[in-house]
Amino acid sequence: MMKYCLMAALLFPSLLFAQSKKKKKQMLLDEQKANTVLVTNLRNHVHYLADDKLEGRRTGSKGELLAMEYLVKQYTDNHIDPKGTNGYIQEFEINEGKQVTANSFFKVNGNDLKLTEDYIPLAFCKNTSLKGAPAMALSEKGEPWFFDLKDELEANQNSPHFDVETVIKKQAETVAKKGATALIVYNSTKLTDNVLFNKNDKSPASDIPVIYITAEGCKKYFHDHAATINIELNIAMEENKRMARNVVAYINNNAPTTVILGAHYDHLGYGEDKNALDVGHEIHNGADDNASGTAALIELAKMLKQSSPKNNNYLIIHFSGEELGLFGSKYWVEHPSTNITANYMINMDMVGRYDTAHKLTIGGYGTSPVWGDVFATHTSPKLITKFDSSGSGPSDHATFYRSNIPVLFFFTGSHPDYHKATDDWDKINYEGEKDIVQYIYQLIQATDGKGKLAFTKTAEQQMGRVKMTVTLGVIPDYGYTGTGMRIDGVSPGKLAERTGLKTGDVLLQLGEYKFVDVMSYMNALSKFKKGDKTKLKIKRGEEEKEFDIEF
Repeated sequence: MMKYCLMAALLFPSLLFAQSKKKKKQMLLDEQKANTVLVTNLRNHVHYLADDKLEGRRTGSKGELLAMEYLVKQYTDNHIDPKGTNGYIQEFEINEGKQVTANSFFKVNGNDLKLTEDYIPLAFCKNTSLKGAPAMALSEKGEPWFFDLKDELEANQNSPHFDVETVIKKQAETVAKKGATALIVYNSTKLTDNVLFNKNDKSPASDIPVIYITAEGCKKYFHDHAATINIELNIAMEENKRMARNVVAYINNNAPTTVILGAHYDHLGYGEDKNALDVGHEIHNGADDNASGTAALIELAKMLKQSSPKNNNYLIIHFSGEELGLFGSKYWVEHPSTNITANYMINMDMVGRYDTAHKLTIGGYGTSPVWGDVFATHTSPKLITKFDSSGSGPSDHATFYRSNIPVLFFFTGSHPDYHKATDDWDKINYEGEKDIVQYIYQLIQATDGKGKLAFTKTAEQQMGRVKMTVTLGVIPDYGYTGTGMRIDGVSPGKLAERTGLKTGDVLLQLGEYKFVDVMSYMNALSKFKKGDKTKLKIKRGEEEKEFDIEF
């Protein structure tokens, strides 16, 4: 008996070791299998979302609807609860104001003038077609009349109350009564006239069409004032409205706080919104931007559904309208589809091109003091990371940051295919994206016991496409539908804050340059350089204010 007990004692550690080794081997196999499944799923999601049949997922398009339906099916199949205003969907309208339709034209002596480069139908212009044979020097009944702004501009150079649009409207009304069939406006001086197309103009249409001829258009087609000019035009304007849809899902752990996880799923379509960086009417599939982030969010949600840290709930939001100016995230923040106490927000935008050249950038590091502790103890052995303190930037996390919510922004960097038709599914590093998804999951686990994270303000990045040598230090509200440029955020320590500007102020004029929207504001700002002094006119509530500023 003693002999058998001794043998058993000797064999028992060996059995334990063998079992432990077998268990470790099984765990390794399970991990490898899970990694293979995750990579396959990411590839399948991106492959579908970046397929030509979705036509670039332009906001409000049929292709984006197909993407929306795909997302809904993913969450339905994985039994993740809906949290939109209608099931998983939160629908909202994007009204981009008036636009000149594609069938509009202006011909002079058989030459087609280029819209915006040669001529601009003003926003209150009557929709109509006409032909005529006027001379610029004559004002004949039944013909278009010309109006040089020269006298008005010279007489009102120093008048702060001069409004060129009011002058043009009054002139159009006067000449229409005298038999003019159209009013063609031009400026023969070098003075700034501030004639702009105000897409948000709500005034009634004029009795006759009103067309502004640019300096370039005058030089090419209207240099001989005595000559008879054959004119043919067709002007049609319509409001540019479309419906967009956020997709919202929810994992409820009955916790006091909720972590928001987001990624936008819209892209550029065929480039109709003029936000592509290449020429031509091609499909922009947006595999990296942002089918990659969309795929990552789907898989992260599935992982959290299967096994989530329990001290937070998880709100998953796929945003529409990001490419137009963060419309979807802004709409959700202003019209939340559910009442939550937000803990923090993680945004994934362009996470598909990881390599040694395109490292993983994690933005928002400075938006909570907790992030420093988390990243000090939780690193990824598979990823090279760098950090950006700012909570702002040109993606949806900026909207939550401006609502005083700590954020993180995961991004693998820009590349030559950014906003081009060449951003396709076969260029994505799916292994790298798998590592990013798993790293984010680990970070969520690491914050689970830390309660509601404290918020810290950081410096804000500037957004815009016009090259500028100076800035005010403000974030534009791209969804504003009034006249002017409304401020959505003010950067700490920058010129705007030092001047006394506040979120919600509407900027109207910088020096002699008036503006009616974000792009005309950017164009006005580009006229200045460091050291220039000027005046800034704003509207705060119902009161207009003026500030002296120095760039």
